Amino acid sequence: QVQLVESGGGLVQAGGSLRLSCAASGPTFGYVSMGWFRQAPGKEREFVAAINWSGGSTYYADFVKGRFTISRDNAKTTVYLQMNTLRPEDTAVYYCVSDRTMIVPDIAPRYWGRGTQVTVSS
Repeated sequence: QVQLVESGGGLVQAGGSLRLSCAASGPTFGYVSMGWFRQAPGKEREFVAAINWSGGSTYYADFVKGRFTISRDNAKTTVYLQMNTLRPEDTAVYYCVSDRTMIVPDIAPRYWGRGTQVTVSS
């Protein structure tokens, strides 16, 4: 069973930065692709970013392009989400996800973490 554990969430002022981390454990085939989704209060979960196994391919939602950067360290089986220029509308629970195939926005990934809260104050 693949396990994903997020960390790094918290409270930050608008314009600030946070870095989320997600440590993966379990069968390595389970997290060839890794990424992040988020869910704001009263809204559906939405795709944020994804990265393939080698780190050579990344994919971002339009609303985070130029502000967020996804990266991974395979030696540590960890994926990161650097979030800059945060906005109040970025407030959400952020979930780490993984799958054997490339993560895309319209298909729910196979594995999910429990989430970490990010709150951006205005």
